[in-house]
Amino acid sequence: MGDSTDRPVLVGVDGSEPSQHALEWAADEAERRGAPLECLTAWTWPTAYGWASVVPEGLDPAGDAGRVLGEQLAPVRTAHPDLEVRAGVVEGRPDQALVEASRAAVLLVVGSRGHGGFTDMLIGSTSRYCAAHAHCTVVVHR
Repeated sequence: MGDSTDRPVLVGVDGSEPSQHALEWAADEAERRGAPLECLTAWTWPTAYGWASVVPEGLDPAGDAGRVLGEQLAPVRTAHPDLEVRAGVVEGRPDQALVEASRAAVLLVVGSRGHGGFTDMLIGSTSRYCAAHAHCTVVVHR
């Protein structure tokens, strides 16, 4: 058993497959350390409609983000019934939200995925930002 800590293992969750793998790894690591697992999803208002346009009725990005987070956490909670799992949904850019939350974390775990360009084939922009600016150790799970 690892050394117990009140500082959580923080993981960014966005609904993607790499995010799910990072979440599973982070849950194993939190359990090994005896630390809580803090799962964070960030959302922003869609800009495809333009800043001056009317938001479609029923649009609920915070609610949608919360549902995605809940769906991804369900198997983790089942696999780790004794692990304290915290879930948070915040408005803002994911990279900035994770870096801010990393102030209180013992470890930040993010998934990696490729989106064009050679550098992005190895590590995504959110992962790269977190690795450069986080206030704790960062694991980019591939």
